[in-house]
Amino acid sequence: WGYLLQFSASLKSCENTQNTSDTNLNKRTKSIYTPLELQFIEMKKQYKDAVLCVECGYKYRFFGEDAEIAAKELNIYCHQDHNFMTASIPSHRLFVHVRRLVAKGYKVGVIKQMETAALKAAGENKSSLFSRKLTHLLNVNPLLKLDDSVDVEEVTTDVPDNYLLCICENGENLKDRKKGDTVIGIMAIQPTTGEVIFDSFRDCASRLELESRVLRLQPVEIILPSSLSDQSEKLINSITSMRLRDDRIRIERMETLHFEYSHAFQLITDFYAKEVPDTTGPQKLSVILSLDKPVICSLAAVIAYLKEFNLERMLYNPSNFKRLSSETEYMTINGTTMKNLEILQNQTDMKTKGSLLWVLDHTKTSFGRRRLKKWVTQPLMKSSEINARLDAVSEILLSESSVFGQIRNLLCKLPDIERGLCSVFHKKCSTQEFFLIVSTLSRLDLEIQALVPVIHSHVKTPLLQNALLEIPELLSPVKHYLKILNEEAAKTGDKTQLFKDLTDFPVIRKRKEEILDVLSKIQLHLLDIRKQIKNPSAEYVTVSGQEFMIEVKNSHKSSVPSDWVMVSSTKAVSRFHSPFIIENYRHLNQLREQLVLDCSAEWLNFLDHFSEHYHPVSKAIGHLATVDCLFSLAQVAKQGDYCRPTVQDNRQEIIIKNGRHPVIDVLLGEQDQYVPNTTNLSGGGERVMIITGPNMGGKSSYIKQVALITVMAQIGSYVPAEESTIGVVDGIFTRMGAADNIYKGRSTFMEELTDTAEIIRKATSRSLVILDELGRGTSTHDGIAIAYATLEHFIRDVESLTLFVTHYPSVCELEKVYPEKVGNYHMAFLVNEEESAEQKDEENPEFITFLYQITKGVSARSYGLNVAKLADIPEEILKKAAHKSKELERITLKILRKVWGF
Repeated sequence: WGYLLQFSASLKSCENTQNTSDTNLNKRTKSIYTPLELQFIEMKKQYKDAVLCVECGYKYRFFGEDAEIAAKELNIYCHQDHNFMTASIPSHRLFVHVRRLVAKGYKVGVIKQMETAALKAAGENKSSLFSRKLTHLLNVNPLLKLDDSVDVEEVTTDVPDNYLLCICENGENLKDRKKGDTVIGIMAIQPTTGEVIFDSFRDCASRLELESRVLRLQPVEIILPSSLSDQSEKLINSITSMRLRDDRIRIERMETLHFEYSHAFQLITDFYAKEVPDTTGPQKLSVILSLDKPVICSLAAVIAYLKEFNLERMLYNPSNFKRLSSETEYMTINGTTMKNLEILQNQTDMKTKGSLLWVLDHTKTSFGRRRLKKWVTQPLMKSSEINARLDAVSEILLSESSVFGQIRNLLCKLPDIERGLCSVFHKKCSTQEFFLIVSTLSRLDLEIQALVPVIHSHVKTPLLQNALLEIPELLSPVKHYLKILNEEAAKTGDKTQLFKDLTDFPVIRKRKEEILDVLSKIQLHLLDIRKQIKNPSAEYVTVSGQEFMIEVKNSHKSSVPSDWVMVSSTKAVSRFHSPFIIENYRHLNQLREQLVLDCSAEWLNFLDHFSEHYHPVSKAIGHLATVDCLFSLAQVAKQGDYCRPTVQDNRQEIIIKNGRHPVIDVLLGEQDQYVPNTTNLSGGGERVMIITGPNMGGKSSYIKQVALITVMAQIGSYVPAEESTIGVVDGIFTRMGAADNIYKGRSTFMEELTDTAEIIRKATSRSLVILDELGRGTSTHDGIAIAYATLEHFIRDVESLTLFVTHYPSVCELEKVYPEKVGNYHMAFLVNEEESAEQKDEENPEFITFLYQITKGVSARSYGLNVAKLADIPEEILKKAAHKSKELERITLKILRKVWGF
């Protein structure tokens, strides 16, 4: 704390005083600030919330509180130096340490020296401080490289999505605000792939719409105004507090001003009219201003934020912004359903294993994996698109042609070219990375080009054929850039030797000629030197980086002219520079450093030129991702007993013959077969299944299996069944289990009813609705009434395909009221007859054997006590419970006969 106070005091002293001599004084210690400390204080004013590492010669230093953070997180030593605590790391380890700080959730600023020693010595301000500038500001998702010295392998490691999400609210009027309703705008950016997504939507007090989007995007960082509505704050809090420290979502608060429409309008107008570097600014601006207000406000905040990181380029072209799934395009899977069906992660430890994505993911590339994740959360709604995918999967599965094996081999061992391309686009890539990405793309171009005749003759499905045939023409400009580069220099990061032919780089050519000129002068000067010291075989020597020294034995020192300068010596020899060498060597070093700067500038220009091809190359990578996903789904289809589903528009039906749960099937493996079950739901006939039966009998697995098979079919995947016909479903809505939500301050029952109300609002006759154990969170008669009324509403008014699991036998009476539309089912089981006959005691629970088989008819009881017996609850408690259960059963039946007259 002491250092923090001292530091803030020093900031205040800088801000509050005009007197320059005062400014340089630390009020607390009365000692003078060093020029470097003053420079740091100025930097820190601009980047208050970042840990700053400042380049000082061959190391990077942290100061003040930043030094203490670095010491704690990086396990390095920090000590008091002048007015601040300080800690340092060697330059070549910068990237490693920055990445560790970023992983721990810190924002990190890298401040580099903008001058080099030789150029500074030659400049006007040779005695002043090195000028320094923030060159990188990094948060949760640094682009791939900080420095050319980083190993190329860094590029190829797989990383999940890294969305930066900005949320803006617009509580339109007081009445809405009181109810908790609001209009929300979001902007999601993936800086590493250049993807930009936006959406605006009306949300009610439960914030289910917002939750669905956050769960789908799984952002690593969220930008928020300084305060949001209570409901939104609670939701964000609940999502972020579930994550572990190293995996947590970073929250960045920005001043509310950034989110105000008038300010946003001004900032966006300036950005597109003045800063975007081409003439189509006004058109772009009109595209942007047609977006909803809360989206425009989010975009303004994102522009302001990304500018700090020099990443605003990805926002230059609004035609690439995509709206997050419009309802008409994809099946609705809200956040609750995503969790309940374990689409992206299991509910036990939130890992991918055990999820639907885990079953379907056999992709070979990182960009393919990212695309598959999108497919899984966005099942299609047009049977033509679904069947196009299914046709492609069938062809890969059944074709005899070897071309598919060759294409699959192309996908193996590819680096993450999508991220690499984005890194090039932002000019953040090293020469090694550029070479790796471009040579990979060039190789792919050649290899696919070679397969074109075979693709024409052997690949029949349009989806695969078009994707593969378009790739070579999209990648054709890439080869040209490879020819310009010198491979060896690119791999070692030497920008001075990077370009093969300097005809197109006159500045570099001129600088190199000047350097050769000085070198030849120095070489000629050697003849003079030999005469002066009367040694015809004297040569220049280089020791410890000092060049052009003349080495003389100490016994011959007298032959050295008096105006020569001794540079170094040992016991045996001394080494000298002549005045001519001193002058020209200094000039040579200046030219060399200038050359490095010239080459860096030309390199950035070169990257700009390459970026003109960003969109076609990006499209080609998209095609590769699609092909990777189709191969992945073909791999899934190879598993035993999977079939191609028949998918039809305008049919309200889910017919599955001997279906299995895709995940449990894989988890069980060979040793234990999952019991298959059949489902027949149809709009024209029975469209509601009421399912009863013992706890642990497999009801939940069965209903999830029906939903997952439907999702898989609409993704375009084969499904685990003998046969299956699916009429396209527009959404799957689920309410399962007794989960409360403490973070949102809602009880089990409240959570249950909020979810159910949402389903009643959103479901249509083309939806699949799954309600499990509705009404369990309250007293029995209230629960029965709610369950009965809700289910009747779905049967009579919504007319959706519905699976309703219940422990209330009275709900089963709805079959009598709607005999054509409703069927009663239970999960079959056996009660161990012999044992119960022996005991002849109706108050002693029997042993039960689950058959996991869906069967017509109502299960008379839930057999909860039998499950309690399996769980080893003590005998005397079970007996007491059995006695009470019988008593209550008799009373309940009496009441129900009175109420409903049956």
